[in-house]
Amino acid sequence: MIMTTTETIAGKQITEVKGLVTSSIVQSRHIGKDLLAGLKSVVGGELKSYTEMLEDSKKAVKERLIREAEQLGANAIVGLRFELTAGQNTSELIGYGTAVTAESIKKNKPL
Repeated sequence: MIMTTTETIAGKQITEVKGLVTSSIVQSRHIGKDLLAGLKSVVGGELKSYTEMLEDSKKAVKERLIREAEQLGANAIVGLRFELTAGQNTSELIGYGTAVTAESIKKNKPL
């Protein structure tokens, strides 16, 4: 499955728009990790437990988008976007895009 943030795909022609695909995941933060993150924020640096949580969320959202697009008969998703909302004890990642059918552009051979 091709996934791109652009509205077009290089070397491909969009032949059919199948529709909007969306997915989201809400995760709560682990209190123990919150305490360690609080200490880390005092001295600075990456909060690796949060980075891992975000990467896991992104992977889950992408897998769900692919499943939804495949159910529509699409072979690509264009205009892909992600939005992250962080609450006091939770975070939500939303992904959305347009499921399409894209085919390779046939090039004419030079004379």
